[in-house]
Amino acid sequence: MYFYCEDCKKEYPLNTHSYKCDCGGMFRLHKDANEAVAKHTISLGEFVTPLLPLQVGNLDFLLKMEHLLPTGSFKDRGACSMVNALHELGIKKIALDSSGNAGAAIAAYAAAAGMECTVYVPDDISQEQVKQIESYGAKIVKVANGRMRACAAVKQNLGDAYYASHVYNPLFFEGIKSMAHELYEQLGHHVPDYIFMPVGNGTMLLGLFLGFMEIGRLPHFVAVQSSKCAPLYEAYHEVPAEPKRATIAEAIRITQPKRLKDMVRAIKASGGDVVKVLDKDILKAQKYLSHHGVYVEMTSAAALAGAEQFFAEGKPDNYKVVIPLTGNGLKR
Repeated sequence: MYFYCEDCKKEYPLNTHSYKCDCGGMFRLHKDANEAVAKHTISLGEFVTPLLPLQVGNLDFLLKMEHLLPTGSFKDRGACSMVNALHELGIKKIALDSSGNAGAAIAAYAAAAGMECTVYVPDDISQEQVKQIESYGAKIVKVANGRMRACAAVKQNLGDAYYASHVYNPLFFEGIKSMAHELYEQLGHHVPDYIFMPVGNGTMLLGLFLGFMEIGRLPHFVAVQSSKCAPLYEAYHEVPAEPKRATIAEAIRITQPKRLKDMVRAIKASGGDVVKVLDKDILKAQKYLSHHGVYVEMTSAAALAGAEQFFAEGKPDNYKVVIPLTGNGLKR
């Protein structure tokens, strides 16, 4: 098992302190069929998240309750996989950048593994997120002027730490793949017709793509972005870029996603789409979910807003439409 460059195909060991190829290409993971990334000796009690039916007017959806995972987000899947692999490799010190959920997830699993962890975050991160990350014993470094500056700062200050990035490191995507296999089992060995998900760096999209590729059939992936920050929408629809602004969907406020080309390829391969929604519609969707007993962050609600917009003229009754709820509302 090893990393290789998606551009020049150069190979790197999993414990490399390089986070991308010398040529600038992003890493992918090579492993043999049926080869496990790592034994899951580090656990926080992760479990198969339920599917909850939700009726919105004439539309019926299935909510994948990822916000119920141990640290409150789907990022636990990737964190569990990556930290277990790093633990097996004997890595004791890691650093990463995050807008919140990935930082909390990786810090928690790192704590369980006895690793030293430093998380670089934008200085406008919610205090709830800061408290959660710090509670796991991780060091917080706040960086001014946005999420992308935090990404630059950690790479400049890695020192002897391993860069445990949920964006750069393919080991993280291996954990997200488990959601695809769960959905396939929960739907009676069927693939959903559509999956709507909020997309910033695209970790869920790319992980689900890899997982369903293993199963042998892709659902239609529909990526949802805020109208205030929609680089994937612009790339997929080949429209001029617009200025990026702050949005209430903080976790997808990613102005320059590193795996943009991979995301476009995944959407096209699935016959899916990319939609953008207004902040007012995200807020409306979040309130609707709350009034039905489901409390999630605004980013999660963006996916519901996108599904409502996409099926504004209705949908066939037999379509199975899944909306993963990415993060708990208590975190922001």
